[in-house]
Amino acid sequence: MDTPTPIVVTGATGRLGGRVARLLADRGVPQRLAVRSPERAPQLPGADVLRCDYADGDLVRSALAGAETVLMVSGSETPDRVDQHRTFIDAAADAGVDRLVYVSFYGASPTATFTLARDHWATEEHLRASGLATVLLRDCFYLDFLPELVEADGVIRGPAGQGRVAAVAQDDIAAAAAAVLLDPRPHEGATYELTGPEAITLGEAAATIAAATGRSVTYEDQSVAEAYAGRAGQAQDWQLDAWVSTYTAIAAGELADVTDAVPRLTGRPARSLAELLAQRG
Repeated sequence: MDTPTPIVVTGATGRLGGRVARLLADRGVPQRLAVRSPERAPQLPGADVLRCDYADGDLVRSALAGAETVLMVSGSETPDRVDQHRTFIDAAADAGVDRLVYVSFYGASPTATFTLARDHWATEEHLRASGLATVLLRDCFYLDFLPELVEADGVIRGPAGQGRVAAVAQDDIAAAAAAVLLDPRPHEGATYELTGPEAITLGEAAATIAAATGRSVTYEDQSVAEAYAGRAGQAQDWQLDAWVSTYTAIAAGELADVTDAVPRLTGRPARSLAELLAQRG
């Protein structure tokens, strides 16, 4: 009997890649964890850990040699992230990879309000030109991230207005990715927009968080100018643009459409914010 070719999972030291790696390990699937910091990789049965840096084509080719299927979790947010992604994709093609499953962003477009969604579009374009079979998993904003928007005084502040966001739980993204990785051929060429089961305003999110935690949590709508002023000096300009456009993309209605991709891929409903918070206890 032929030995199954390991699935390569990148980003396994992070929240999303680590979740995917654990799901595959639970299924007894052999895998390679291609990570920048091997000492931080989870120790999982059936998983080999290899050093890999998206910006280093030689390391990528070595880590992916002989692989058929690769999960490419998008790299850290840096000014040269698209260049790093292109290096990784080119090296994957050179290494003879058959297919690449890329974790992109919901509604990726060259004109997206959320600035980092434009980076994902540029990566997708390079993938389309690479000759690799691809699957695009475009996740909406992380549902897990909404409670982190609450500042120390219990207020979520940003220029989101009454816009709605169909945020999706990281556990649901990971389950969808694992389902694709376990049987990738039927999904080749597909694009999945991954969302939660509902689109909520940040005011509704604040009320849900308050009900779950017992603390006072509210939402304060800001102007764009107020948003920039309140974050001035905290990061470089490109990162400030990304932070503020998180909210303005919601206000523009670009993140409000709910899809059934998560239940179709995983066989169960996507989690709501209330369910996520209850799960956390």
